[in-house]
Amino acid sequence: MAAGRARVSRLLRQLERAACRCPSHGHAYSQAPEQPTLGNTDYAFEMAISNIRYGEGVTKEIGMDLQNLGARRVCLMTDKNLSKLPPVNAVLNSLAKYGINFQMYDNVRVEPTDQSFLDAIQFAKKGEFDAYVAVGGGSVMDTCKAANLYAASPSSEFLDYVNAPIGKGKPVTVPLKPLIAASFGLTSPLVVFSSNFAIYSSGVPTTSGTGSETTGVAIFDFKELKVKTGIASRAIKPTLGIIDPLHTLSMPERIVANSGFDVLCHALESYTALPYNERSPCPSNPINRPAYQGSNPVSDVWALHALRIVAKYLKRAIRNPEDREARANMHLASAFAGIGFGNAGVHLCHGMSYPISGLVKSYKPKDYNVDHSLVPHGLSVVLTSPAVFAFTAQIHPERHLEAAEILGADIRTARIKDAGLILADTLRKFLFDLNVDDGLAAIGYSKADIPALVKGTLPQERVTKLSPRPQTEEDLSALFEASMKLY
Repeated sequence: MAAGRARVSRLLRQLERAACRCPSHGHAYSQAPEQPTLGNTDYAFEMAISNIRYGEGVTKEIGMDLQNLGARRVCLMTDKNLSKLPPVNAVLNSLAKYGINFQMYDNVRVEPTDQSFLDAIQFAKKGEFDAYVAVGGGSVMDTCKAANLYAASPSSEFLDYVNAPIGKGKPVTVPLKPLIAASFGLTSPLVVFSSNFAIYSSGVPTTSGTGSETTGVAIFDFKELKVKTGIASRAIKPTLGIIDPLHTLSMPERIVANSGFDVLCHALESYTALPYNERSPCPSNPINRPAYQGSNPVSDVWALHALRIVAKYLKRAIRNPEDREARANMHLASAFAGIGFGNAGVHLCHGMSYPISGLVKSYKPKDYNVDHSLVPHGLSVVLTSPAVFAFTAQIHPERHLEAAEILGADIRTARIKDAGLILADTLRKFLFDLNVDDGLAAIGYSKADIPALVKGTLPQERVTKLSPRPQTEEDLSALFEASMKLY
C-alpha cells in the first residue's frame, strides 16, 4: 500500500515537471523575449466611441435612462438661449415624468472659456451629483464633460488634464459619474452617463457639427494665451449619444451652415491626417496612447461616409429648414464624422482655427444671439481649408483627389500632382455657393495679425503634429496669408 502511494507521488512529481508551460494550459509561464520595435512610431490604434441611439423623439427616453441608472441627484446643463427651446423642454418633461431629481445649470457659455469651465466645475462640485445631462451643442457637451471630470477628481488642478504643452496632459484614471448629453440642431447633441459602478452616457444632439456626443474631447478658449485648447481623453467620452433629428428643425440658416462646415472639416482632416503607424512617439503604456492617433482604416470608413452625406445634404439643410431628410442626415453625418475624427484626429484647419476664434475682435455672426464677439467654430475652421489642403496634398495626394471628387469635382482628366489645387478650388466653390465670408479679412483680420495667429497655432501640437506634411512658422504664416481672401 505504502509502495503504491510512493509510486503515485513520484508520478505526480514527474507530471508536474513535464507540465505544459504555455499560458493556456499551465499555471507556470516563462515570458518569451520581446521582439524589438522598429523605430519609435506607434504600431496600433484604438477605436473608442459612444453608443449611439437614433430616432425621432428619443429624447423622451432620457428620464427612463436615468431611472434605470438609479440616479438620485442629476445635474442638467444647458445655456440660456437653449433653455427656452423645445429640446430642453422635452428633456425637462422626461425628467418630470420619471420623477428625476435635478438641478439646472444654464450658464454655459457659447464657445467656452477656461473661466466658464471653472464656473461649471464649481457648480458640479457643490452639487455632488451622481449623473449629468447636457442639453445643447458642442459648447454644452464639452462644458459638461469637464464638470464631470473635475468633480470626480476634486483635488486636481485645472491644468492637470489640459492638453500639453499648455497643460500637463495627465491621463484620466478616476471613475466618472454618469453623464447624459442631449444636443440640438446641427452641432450634435449628446447625453452622457457614467458612474462608479459603470459608465453610461448618451448624447442628444441639437445641432449637427461637433460630433461631441461621440468623442472624448472638450474644447475651450484659454484666455490668458488667447488660444483654444482642450482636454482629450477616452475616459470623458459619452457612452451613449442620443440623436433626435426632431431637434434640428428649429436651427437658423447660419448655425446650420457653420455646424455643417465643422462636419466637413472633421471628415477631410481625419481622412488626410498622418497615418497612425507614422505617429510618434510610441506610447510606453496604452493609457498614454492619445485620443487622436492619426488616420486609420476604421476612421477612414466613417470620415468618407460623412463626407458623402455632407456633399449630398448640407446645401439642402441650409437652404430649407423644412427639409427633414437633409437635416436628419446631417445630424447623422456629425456623429459619423465624430467617430472618425474622435479616433484619427484633426490637423491644421482645427489647429489654426483656435487662434482665429481666440483673437476675435468685433465680429458677431448672423443668427447667433450672443453678447460678445464670436467667430463660430465651424466658420473659423473652414476659412483656412482651401489653403490647408493645397498645402497638405503633397502627401497622399490620392486621398485629397478622392475627397475633391466626392465634393463634386470632375477628376477624369486630373493629374495626381494637382490634387491639392483641385480640392482647394472645389472647396472655394462650395463655400461661395453657401455665402461664406470672404476669408479672414471679412471677419476682421489683416496681415498685421498674422504673427499673433501663428503664435496662437504653435501650442496646438496635439492636432498640428497630425498634419501629413510638417509645417514651419513660415509655412503657417503663408497659410494664414492665403486665407485672408478666398474668392
